[in-house]
Amino acid sequence: MGVAKDERAALCDLFTVVGPDAPTLCGAWTTRDLAAHLVIRERRLDASAGILVKPLAGYLDKVTRGYLAKPWDELVTLVRTGPPVWSPFKPLDELINTTEYYVHHEDVRRATPGWEPRPPAARRDAAIWTTLGRMGKVLLRKSPVGIALRTPEGRTATVKKGPDPVTLVAEPGEILLFAFGRDESRVEFEGPDASISAVKNLSRGF
Repeated sequence: MGVAKDERAALCDLFTVVGPDAPTLCGAWTTRDLAAHLVIRERRLDASAGILVKPLAGYLDKVTRGYLAKPWDELVTLVRTGPPVWSPFKPLDELINTTEYYVHHEDVRRATPGWEPRPPAARRDAAIWTTLGRMGKVLLRKSPVGIALRTPEGRTATVKKGPDPVTLVAEPGEILLFAFGRDESRVEFEGPDASISAVKNLSRGF
């Protein structure tokens, strides 16, 4: 299995444990809302366009209500089985879904008091680090100062050139969660105080 498949399976196992009404880090979304979003994203491209295209938002809402009404076990099964063979997500699962499912897995894990970061995992962390080299430049593009990344093992990357740079120090998954705007991430900051404050207050993610 790849990292995306591993994270998908682990998230679905967690869905089964916590049920459809558990909180997430996705604003007011419950686990049912998150599961419906994941299914629509992969299986209903006609509706998922409404996430970004406002004139289609009403249609997205209608389709979403239909999935929210499904029995919880059925909705989780749709997430677990992944995109159908005709979906463009199918051949690109690892490329597109590694980040999506890691972040949303943590969105459920970290919405429960008492959570702890998962221990490092070489394959998962390597895949996320590769993703950070690509997505970090987009997710952190609004920073007014430079941003560099460093893992505890010493891997480094610069994702934003600029004055008075800040270095984000953490495992790759924690940096990714920070870049997606999850304040529950465990990241250390190195750099001038004013720059660190600017980065912490940055509007991050999509």
